[in-house]
Amino acid sequence: MQFIDEAVIHVKAGDGGNGVVAFRREDGVPRGGPSGGDGGNGGSVIVVADSHLASLLDYKYKRHYKAERGEDGRNKDQYGAAAPDLLLKVPVGTVIYDDESGDPIVDLDSDGATFVLAQGGVGGKGNIHFKSPWNQAPRTAEPGTPGEERTLRLELKLLADVGLLGFPNVGKSTFISRVSRARPKVADYPFTTLVPNLGVVRLSDERTFVIADIPGLIEGASEGAGLGHQFLRHVERCRVLLHIVEATFTTGPDRSPKQDFDIINAELAQYAPDLVKTPQVVVLNKVDAIDPKDVAEYRADFEADGVELHAMSAATGEGVDAVLEKLWTFLARP
Repeated sequence: MQFIDEAVIHVKAGDGGNGVVAFRREDGVPRGGPSGGDGGNGGSVIVVADSHLASLLDYKYKRHYKAERGEDGRNKDQYGAAAPDLLLKVPVGTVIYDDESGDPIVDLDSDGATFVLAQGGVGGKGNIHFKSPWNQAPRTAEPGTPGEERTLRLELKLLADVGLLGFPNVGKSTFISRVSRARPKVADYPFTTLVPNLGVVRLSDERTFVIADIPGLIEGASEGAGLGHQFLRHVERCRVLLHIVEATFTTGPDRSPKQDFDIINAELAQYAPDLVKTPQVVVLNKVDAIDPKDVAEYRADFEADGVELHAMSAATGEGVDAVLEKLWTFLARP
């Protein structure tokens, strides 16, 4: 299934049915009086969070949603039927904004959460409501009120415990494929990952957590460079970030693990200042391909700024279990 995490839709609730003007015309009931019933209420547009969905794909290709209007009232005091509500299902983690103002409307962060996006119109009153001692035969009825109408922007933010950060090709996809059943594409060129991937890590029967791998970030990502800027929102909800750096020849002569670390954190601060407050576990990957002495030098660079640097090889599994246990120390906190 194609992964879509943003869509703009237009919703229109149903109008209320009209009340009617009618009079009883029956044998044996002289001067029967007014008998026009009320119109039915229009259907509302309601959004529901569904844990079985993982993408906003349906809303990318169908953008207009309209609920039915209520029935008009009828003779003999018959009220019009109310229209059914229109239910729109979205993935858990969807945030809905007003497209014109940009203001957030609702954050559907739990399975089954509901919200009325557009309220249906109210049915108009029939002339039975306007009878009075001085007006025995009212010829007045109310029209139904129009349903609400608005344009909305849907934005999906994945719900994960751990978010993976790092430059392209540092081994994030290899790591998530080793620790979970997720099978993202793994290759020796940058931007192999084009969409976020979710994986469930099971340390034991009682200890599990969800990890999210987003496309690699590069300098300028917060301003639109590369691919990662499109998916930074998916790490906003994470409780801890796993920041992967590497020091093999693929980093290039003008890069170092500490420089990569500083660049990514600068992009996080530019995109969402609160993200830099999220706890990070920093890991040097691909240690199987470098001299062990280099690891100590890299650790010294990070320790100078008070950052603990862990080491692992996602390809061979060396150090991976220790990294998972370190992540759990953050997740186990209340």
